[in-house]
Formats: sequence, C-alpha cells, structure tokens
Amino acid sequence: MSAFLRPWRILLIAVALAVAVPAAHAIDPLPFKDRAQELRFQNLTRQLRCLVCQNEDLADSNADLARDLRHQIFKMMQAGKTDAQIKQYLVERYSDYVLYKPPVKPSTWLLWFGPGVILLIGAFGVARYVRGRARTAPSMPPPADGDDW
Repeated sequence: MSAFLRPWRILLIAVALAVAVPAAHAIDPLPFKDRAQELRFQNLTRQLRCLVCQNEDLADSNADLARDLRHQIFKMMQAGKTDAQIKQYLVERYSDYVLYKPPVKPSTWLLWFGPGVILLIGAFGVARYVRGRARTAPSMPPPADGDDW
C-alpha cells in the first residue's frame, strides 16, 4: 500500500465512525403494540421540549433526562393515559416550559409577544436614528461644472 493511500483510509474510517456513533445512541427501542401507538408516541414527543437541550424536542434529544421522559411517557401511554393527561402531568412537574407551544396566558405573554415587542422597539430606534442623521447631515452643493466626478 502506498504512503499516500494510508492517511485516506484512516480518514475514511474516522468519518464512518463519526457518522455511526450518534446513530447508535439515538436508538431507543420501545415495545409498541402497533404502528398507531408508535406514531402517537412520536407525535407526542415532538410536541415536548427537552429540558436539558432547550431547543430540541424529546424525540430528537440524546440527553439522559430526555430518554427517561420518553420512557415515562411510554409507561403512561401503556397505562391508558391520553395525550392531554400526559402533557398535564409534565406541565405540573416541569411548568409550561416543557411544551413547545405553551398556552397564551399572562405568565407566557413575554414568551409569545416579547420578540415582536423587541423587534418594534428596534425598528423605532433605527428609524429615529436615520431621521436624526438625515436632519443633521450637511447638504452638498452640486458641482459647478456639472461633472459628477
């Protein structure tokens, strides 16, 4: 084997391992009764936020807490709980933060309307700044010879 091909072989093996390791961690086999129950579980875990990762749902998170919550949800589904009952249990335990779409109520107004208010304040500030600069900018007289250069 030539010295040139050896580093490429090592690089190829490293890339294959880098791709395979996260996939191995993502496997979380649960004994679903049927495909409908599996789809219900997937739908429900996509509506709930991982409390560790913050911007990942429970279905995609590899955190230990997310795995534990997925197993807890699975057990509650096996016990006959509805999606609303499961969500209510998690909200009572972890607050509305666990929901990807929390309800609109006084305690979540900042979450729902805060980004829009900040955007409006920023737009108002930029407009005011631009108007102020336009008023104070000295006007340039046109060139006497008519040449723009």
